[in-house]
Amino acid sequence: MTDFPCCKLEIFIPESHLSVLQQALWETDAGHIGKYDCCLSYSPVTGCWRPLEGSHPYLGTLGQLRTEPELKVEVACPTGRVEAVLAAVKRVHPYEEPVINVIPLYRTGL
Repeated sequence: MTDFPCCKLEIFIPESHLSVLQQALWETDAGHIGKYDCCLSYSPVTGCWRPLEGSHPYLGTLGQLRTEPELKVEVACPTGRVEAVLAAVKRVHPYEEPVINVIPLYRTGL
């Protein structure tokens, strides 16, 4: 992953937690692109999960399938900052096992 200077994080989160996530991302300088900061995109999605034995779900009941509206937040991040950004996201994310995809980017911009 160190061959790529930048990556994209995809973070799935309840809409109720968008503002605290944005603040955590901006405090770690995720979403800084050229002469702009606080850059991110989000779109509505539907999440689906079933809590298993030993889990402590934010929403849902053990053994029962659950679907809920969520947001998929996409933000660029320098590869060297990924661990700090992930730690910040996990501090504010309500889910026990948040879905956070880190995708190396071959190229950004034009």
